[in-house]
Amino acid sequence: MLIILAFILLFHMAAAVLLFVATVHNAWWVVSPAGRDVIYADLWYSCNSTCYPVENSHTAQAAYLQTVQATMILATILCCVSFFIFILQLFRLQQGDRFVFTAIIELLASVCVLVAASVYTAQNESFHTPSLQDGSFGSSYILAWVSFPMTLVSGLMYLVLRKRK
Repeated sequence: MLIILAFILLFHMAAAVLLFVATVHNAWWVVSPAGRDVIYADLWYSCNSTCYPVENSHTAQAAYLQTVQATMILATILCCVSFFIFILQLFRLQQGDRFVFTAIIELLASVCVLVAASVYTAQNESFHTPSLQDGSFGSSYILAWVSFPMTLVSGLMYLVLRKRK
């Protein structure tokens, strides 16, 4: 049982780290213009040697970008909260009970990641300037998609897991 518990904790922590890196790192979109520095664009900034905010990120035209920002932050927070609730439930639940509350919060984090990555996939050209539209998805975008099944599986593991002696 201790080995399973350690595996679940490590799996959950790995998902939380992936979510945090995907949210914070500036490589959701990568543009490699010929003969110039590579430009990395994330949810807040576009960077080559210097960083500048995403144009019009505070306007109604960037509502999709704001949706991605909000849901990625919410997913990261929910993932961390579900970890702490799991630790609390580990000591407070009766024997044989399931970690349902932890599972629900982790599954909500999974849904938030799915929404964020899907919206970014569908609408990435609407909030990039024309000079940045000839790029490709970056490593943070891939990490977001990798963290989706990890949080989903983690939530399902908590749903199935019962507290034992």
